[in-house]
Parts: sequence; C-alpha cells; structure tokens
Amino acid sequence: MKINGREIAPEHPPYLIAEMSNNHTLDLEKAFEMIRQAKHCGADAVKIQTYTADALTIDCHKPDFLIPDPLWQGKSYYDLYSEITMPPSWNKLLFEKAEEIGITLFSSPFDEASVNLLEDLNCPAYKIASFEAKDHYFLKQVAATGKPIIISTGISSLQDVEESLTILRDAGARDIAVLHCISSYPSQAEDMNVSVIGELAKLGVPVGLSDHSLEQIAPVLSVAYGASVIEKHFTLRRSDGGPDAAFSIEPDELKALRRQTELAWKAVGNPKALNEKRPGSHHGRSVYVVQDIRKGEILSPDNVRVIRPAFGLEPRHYEEVLGATANKDLERGTPLTLEDLM
Repeated sequence: MKINGREIAPEHPPYLIAEMSNNHTLDLEKAFEMIRQAKHCGADAVKIQTYTADALTIDCHKPDFLIPDPLWQGKSYYDLYSEITMPPSWNKLLFEKAEEIGITLFSSPFDEASVNLLEDLNCPAYKIASFEAKDHYFLKQVAATGKPIIISTGISSLQDVEESLTILRDAGARDIAVLHCISSYPSQAEDMNVSVIGELAKLGVPVGLSDHSLEQIAPVLSVAYGASVIEKHFTLRRSDGGPDAAFSIEPDELKALRRQTELAWKAVGNPKALNEKRPGSHHGRSVYVVQDIRKGEILSPDNVRVIRPAFGLEPRHYEEVLGATANKDLERGTPLTLEDLM
C-alpha cells in the first residue's frame, strides 16, 4: 500500500499520522502551525476531519442524543459537533499549506458531500473513523474514489471488519489498511489489547494502531505485533483545551513517538535472522592447533582443541578430526581446516 508514494508495509518504518482533529480550536493559524510542527517532529502525514454537524446527526436533545462520556458529558452530539466543526473553506487552505511545507495531508470524511469536496482537492487517501466503519452505504461512497483507505476498528467485531473489507473491495477499493482502536477517551493501557493487531494481520492487509492513550507503550508494542501505521491525536499544547486535548500528544511527545516506533521497528527486524550469520560469531569456538604438528603426525586432544575464536572448523567436527593425519606442518595457533588433513 502507498500514500503519496510512501510505502506502508512491515518492511518499512511505521507510517506515523498526526491527527489534528479539532485541536485547531477554530484558529486557522494554529492549524497551520500544527502542520509545520508535525513535519518538524517526523510525522509522515497530518489528518484532518471534514464534516458538518448536520451530516453526522440531528439537532435533538432527547436522552439518546446526549453524550455520556465524561469529557463531553452534558452536551448533545449536535451541539458538540457544531462547536468544533472546521469551516469547509479551510480544507483547501490546509491542503495548500501541507503541500508548501512538504507533508502529506488527508482527511476523514463523514458524508458524501465531504467526499466530493475532498475529491475536488485531490485528497490522496481517506480514513474511515471507528463510528462510521459499519456504515456500508458510506463505505461504498469512499471506496468509489479508488483512493487508499485506512479504517479503524473501534466498535467493530472481527466479523464486522471482514464485512467492511468485503464492501470496500467490492466497491472498488484496492489499498486498505486496518487500525486496531479502542474507542475510549483517553484509553488506558489495560484496555489496549495490542495483541489484536497480530490477529488483524491475518486478514492480509497492512495493519496498525489508532491510539487514544497518552502513553507511548501501546504504539511501540504494536510495532512488535506488525503495525505498519500509527495514528495519534496531536496538539500544540494540551493546555489550549478543546474536546480532544486530554488524549492528544504535544510536539515533543510526537517527536519521541517517531523515534521510539522506528527503534521498535528496527528491533523487530527479520524473523529469519536465526538462519543467517549471527553477530559476534567470530567470538565463538572452533578447532585450533595448540601444539606444533609435523606433516604425517596424528591429530589428538594433545595437539588440537576446541577454543575461542571461531576461525577454524566448527566444534561439531572435533571428534571427526581426532585420529586424522596432518598433510603439512601446522604451527601452534593455526585454525584447523579440512584442507589440512590427509
């Protein structure tokens, strides 16, 4: 899978997405600075959200429409989304700024109108948020663009994920990545179940983690389970406030996340390494001449031993060479080879 030419696969460092969300707090200059900082801190991409409150819900204050989560308790869905919705005109400005700075920007759309707007701006990829991942009609609209798609699993079962992948593929999507996600804000380490990523990898698509925790441990561990994509909510300062600030990381934390996930990826390395020459092999043992041997002399425990270093025959051959005859003079300290024997 590629986004703007960047390979996304286990053979490459994790693709790090800085999720702007609503942390711009409706300040365009702050949004520009977030893009600059994301680039400076090593993110591969910045993600925005493109929607209107009316596209997501209706203006209703019945109990069903009041948000129970502590961060937003007391607000209706419509009121919250109305407060934080990014003006549609910003989309073009943010894409232009990202191009100027030299970082990929893409979006999570939430309705067909948003997809059309983003297509006009040549959005290079789309992210399907957890709460939209089971909306098959919407999935078909996004898949019809033919662009790479990243989809979060937040409220989806494995069966739901498999169904969503089928819908996306049947509707024209070819490049799809699936992100494990815990839809609690902020997420706690004991709820992360990072090992799920290993199960998702069996679906045959790039996998990763959309992380709502403030710690670095889950993203780093996720790389060990095969994560090729890491998404993290990003803010300039948590003290700036905003609905998502409490589970968003600051620039220094984003920079550390870039470094730690790349180190984790390097440390995971190649599972076939056991079949390759091992680092430090020359410090091991091998068969050496430990007393001068004359041509025609018999090799014995007195004149050959298994010692360090490992430039002679491997130790497994020691018993085979005992009793063999030297075909030339061998000086003490010479690594023994089969060519030295008759």
